[in-house]
Amino acid sequence: MKTTTTKILDAAEDLFAKKGYKATSLGDVADRVGIRSPSLYNHFKNKEALYTAVLERLIAEFTTPLHALLQGPITRDSVIEWLDVSVDLHHKNPNLARLLQHAALAGGPQSKQMLARMFKPLFDNAPPAASNLRFLDGDGLEPWAIVAFNSIVMSYITMAPMYRDILGTDPFSDEAIAKQREMILSLVERVLVDKGATG
Repeated sequence: MKTTTTKILDAAEDLFAKKGYKATSLGDVADRVGIRSPSLYNHFKNKEALYTAVLERLIAEFTTPLHALLQGPITRDSVIEWLDVSVDLHHKNPNLARLLQHAALAGGPQSKQMLARMFKPLFDNAPPAASNLRFLDGDGLEPWAIVAFNSIVMSYITMAPMYRDILGTDPFSDEAIAKQREMILSLVERVLVDKGATG
């Protein structure tokens, strides 16, 4: 059985993802949970604290595969496996992509800092084994590739309602998600080269 705090976080996550930080009120969250607005202050001191807690929970969920990747030698196969898991996470919970889209367009407390936490480990803390990997067009493209692939995944999720007619199917159907995953992994396999494997 969920605690009241978890119910509040679940409701707030859905509302922030749907409406954005500014358009979501604590009253909206309380109504969704089925409690009175003042009761929220027993769990979170204000809307910013609630928003930060929602982001913290999402970041923890989405960075777990990244931390696992960084624990061992980074190879072409481990990067592809990490991307596969990450794509699956985004499809199972599209709220992070939607919430960050709202934050990019209209702002939200600590959104930039939270987003940096998702990507800085890839830029700054990769183990030396990462030097075995390069992109086909040359070295130094890793940050741009990370941003590009993240954009592909997140924009698919946030723009999915507009893609329904173009794709001729529900963009979140199992078949469509499998196709998107196949496309992303195919791109990665084409551009990522393991120097050790190719000499």
